[in-house]
Order: sequence, then C-alpha cells, then structure tokens
Amino acid sequence: MSISLNTCILILKEHHLLKSSAVQDALATKMEYVSYDSRDIQTNTLFFCKGAGFRPTYLSMAKDNGATCYVAEQPYPEGKGMHALIVRNVSKAMALLSAAFFRFPQDDLFVVAITGTKGKTTTAYFLKGMLDRLNGGKTALISSVNDVVGTKPEDNFKSSLTTPESLDLFRDMRRAVDNGMTHLVMEVSSQAYKKNRVFGLTYDLGFFLNISPDHIGPNEHPNFADYLHCKLQLLVNSRKCIINAQTDHFAEVYAAATTTTQPDSIYLFSEEGYANPALPQPVDFQYSAQETDMTETRFSLLCATDKARQVKINGDYTLQMIGDFNESNGTAAIIGAGLAGMEHDECAKGIRHVTIPGRMQTEKTKEHGIVVVDYAHNKASMVALMSFMRREFNDPKIIVVVGSPGDKGVSRRAGFSESLSGYADKAFLTTDDPGFEDPLSIAKEIDAGIDHSKCDVTIELDREKAIRDAISMATKDDVVLICAKGADSFQKIRGVNTPYPSDIVVAQKVINELEGENGHF
Repeated sequence: MSISLNTCILILKEHHLLKSSAVQDALATKMEYVSYDSRDIQTNTLFFCKGAGFRPTYLSMAKDNGATCYVAEQPYPEGKGMHALIVRNVSKAMALLSAAFFRFPQDDLFVVAITGTKGKTTTAYFLKGMLDRLNGGKTALISSVNDVVGTKPEDNFKSSLTTPESLDLFRDMRRAVDNGMTHLVMEVSSQAYKKNRVFGLTYDLGFFLNISPDHIGPNEHPNFADYLHCKLQLLVNSRKCIINAQTDHFAEVYAAATTTTQPDSIYLFSEEGYANPALPQPVDFQYSAQETDMTETRFSLLCATDKARQVKINGDYTLQMIGDFNESNGTAAIIGAGLAGMEHDECAKGIRHVTIPGRMQTEKTKEHGIVVVDYAHNKASMVALMSFMRREFNDPKIIVVVGSPGDKGVSRRAGFSESLSGYADKAFLTTDDPGFEDPLSIAKEIDAGIDHSKCDVTIELDREKAIRDAISMATKDDVVLICAKGADSFQKIRGVNTPYPSDIVVAQKVINELEGENGHF
C-alpha cells in the first residue's frame, strides 16, 4: 500500500485542513508506510506528529529511521529536509489520510457502530454472534474486550482502547477485509469523537443505547454536555439509526439522528408498555420479559409498526446471560441483525449461547452464596446490576468488591459512592488500574461519599485479598459482586501493565479452596 504526496494534499485541501505544504525535490513523493510512533518507522514513512505528549525529538527519530514526510499543526526545525504538511488539526488529518492509505476498507464492510454509557460490549458480542451465522463467521469486531479481524488465532487479540486510534482502526479494517470479513461490529466511545479517531467514517447502522454521566474529568470530558455531544456524533454519521426510546436526553438524541437521517430510517425500541406522548414517532420494537433465572434470560420481541414488521424478527429469544438489562441489549442487537438481513429463527440461534468475557459470569456456591464477576464500572451499570440482584433474589445481602481507575473517569467515584449507599450492604474498596494516582486516595475518595449507616466499608488495596475476604464472609443466601475489571488480566500501575490473574481466576480459586474443586466459570 502507498499514498502519494499529491493525494495527501488534495484530501487535506478538500477538507479545509491544509495550512501549508513544503515539497522537497530530492525526496520520493510516494509514502509506503504510515505511523504516529517514532519507534515504528520504515523507508518512506508518512509520520504524524500527534498527541499532547508529542516532542520534536520524536520527529528527529522518525526522520533518522526513514520517514520522508511529516504531518503536524506547526513546522518543526527537526523536520528540515522532509516533506511537510502543516494542518489545522492533526488528528483529523491522520484519520482521513489513514483511510486513504489503507484504501478505504470501510467501503468493503457492512459497518455497525454502537455507543452508550453501558451495554456497548454486550450488544456488540450479541450482534457478532448472530451475524456470524449470516456470513459464516466473517464478522469482524472492535470492542473494549477483544478485537477480531479474521478467523485465525492471531486475528483475535486483546484491545487496548475501546475505539483504536484512527490509523490503527483503518489498518485493522483493511486487515479484516483482506481476511475475507464482510461485516464489522464496533464499539464507539465518546473519546473516539473527542480525539477524532473515527473522523470521516460513516456507519451502515448506528446504535444509541443510553446516556448517563461518565468519563468526566481533567483528562476526558470537561462536563456532561461535552460527553453527550461526542456521543451524538455517532448518529449524525449513520445511514440508519437505532435508538432506545427510554434513554435519558431522548429529544437531543433523536434530533441528532434527524440532522442526517430521514425518520423512516430511524428505529426506536423500548420495553413493552412504555408510553411517552412526546415521542416524535411510534416505538417500532417492544420487548417483554418472559423469565429470568441464574442461568438464562428469556424475552419476547414484538415488531409494533409497519416499518418494523418488514424486519422479520418477531418472536421469543433466550440469552445465556442473566440480568434484565440484557433484554434491552439483546433487543438492540437483534434489530441490528434484522436490518442486516437476518430473520427470527437464525437470530434466535445466533444469540442463544453468546457469552462475553467478564460480563455476568456467575457461580452458585454451596455455602458462600452467588458470586458474579461483571464489568460494571460506572454508576449506571452498578445500579442496574445491584437492583437486578435485589429484585431477583428477594432482597439478599449484597457484598461488592470494586475500585475506580486513576487518571480518568474521576466522575465515576461519586457515582460509586451513591450506588453503594443505595444498594450494597458491604463494600470492599480496592485497587483498579490506579495509573499514576495513589490507590488509597482513590478508595478514600469513594469512601467519603458513602453513607456508612447503609453500607459497611472495608478498604483493602490488595484486590486478590479483597475478593477472598468478600467471598469468605458471604453466607449461602448472599450475593457477591466483583465489579469493574471483568476479564482484565493486568493492572495499569504507573504506566506499566502489571500482570494480574483476573477477577474470574481469583474468584474461582477462592471458591475451590473454600468448597473443593467443584466450581467453574
């Protein structure tokens, strides 16, 4: 693959991003590699000077290693002798030029994008499970858990960001196309729009699941309005929009969808019986609970409008995941499969046995209650999880192990305090990716907001010990919730991914030691 200097200039001019350019007569004008990492350079590389932490010495390194052209928001003396493209916004430029370099792989994929404060990953996995039946396993996935760009083992790998940097995203999409994948399901975070990682990308289907305050802090969104604005951009860039009619801020969400999409390509879904006279159009799909137990969830999906009835997905469904909130996630995914051309029977088979690493992984012990490992990592998902357990198990004692990450999501800490006060009987506050912050300070910040007359708190920074203590103290009718890290096998500590067995492995080990080798996740 390659891209010419002239093509770069034309693309940047078309999008009004180019401020100036410097072309060197002695250098080749065809770039055969792209990178934003000075350690990853090949001959004739197009190098992007991006990020708040960029240093001019990185450009010197890139030049020495073979970069011949750089893209930046200002000229650098270190780039003397290189082609230079000076732009108004380097992250937007990187997205556009990366897409062109990798020959616009999105044009060869049916692209589905999902956003929401909670439920993105579960919905994405549900939808992949169904689409794999449609296309013979040729569904690519970009999620906060794993990325899948092919059918070989090396094409399935742990993701580092919910939505990758634009250059990495388009490279992975090209790899998926070259591997014969036909569909792509991707989670799109608010940061993806904040940082222009998906700038210029249009989706065949765009989902808006829900919105509540999250990712607000000095390194993320300055306020909720900014967070919501970034979330809404997904709908603006989707050909068809699927929206949860029960989401907060529905009027703003719907308005965003209508800026680029006709109402007949906007689909609404909700629980059966939900009524809101302010809705601008009828709810197209309604779901109703049939039965939920500790092994599966059963619900019915009704196509309620003429437009919806053209999508042949009416009927009953079973999920191998508990939690009534998964009825909503499942419904969204089934609508997506239907709009991709699937019908009820194949959808029902495709979604039936989907599981997600670190999501609602449950073990019923003999003497220490029910242990659940879940990725719930903000107030909305914590409340959904704990309130479900209270309803389902006749108001049990709820013991929670949870921590909050450092360097980001500062707003989550107050949300944890509120949710624990409202639903938990006992909380073990522990370490969860503290980064460059002091984990004890983070735990104390959460603890300070908890009503201790409602929830007893222990701070135990050793996460493995916190899990052990929580399960050990539980009796047979209690529920132990191990939250936020899911299947993560490391802790992010001072810039280093420090190995950690994962909550699932630790919990299983504790159960085995307490009750013998009889448990399994």
